[in-house]
Amino acid sequence: MAKLFVRRRDGRIEVRLNDAGREVAREAFGRVYVAEHDAEHEWHRTLNAPIDPSKDADDPLAVLARQSETGSNAELAVATVHEEFLTDVEAWAWMTTMQVALRATAVANHLHDEETLRSSDPDVLEYIRTLQDFLHALADIL
Repeated sequence: MAKLFVRRRDGRIEVRLNDAGREVAREAFGRVYVAEHDAEHEWHRTLNAPIDPSKDADDPLAVLARQSETGSNAELAVATVHEEFLTDVEAWAWMTTMQVALRATAVANHLHDEETLRSSDPDVLEYIRTLQDFLHALADIL
């Protein structure tokens, strides 16, 4: 399998996604960005929920920090989705926004274990697997 992201000698990260791959990234980034700003979006509640609710569910500063980080990263990811090269900061924004999109997709589709994932809609499963591939590729170079 060809590398999707390559670290260049000058430190930049080359994005080697084809048009279909960029479309998946654009859709994921766009949905996270819209969900951040639309309280009625199906993903909105999952975007700012803590990973471990026992840690900070009642801490408004933790919630605000999570909201700011998610929003800033989604905006940067949307702004750079067509770039040929990314900085580490931009690649980090891509990775964190894809993680949020992956989590929100799983929650919205009630995919809480391997069995429900395997029996899910083929299009949803392909989308999830594509995001996972992108995340693994980005994690390998960051």
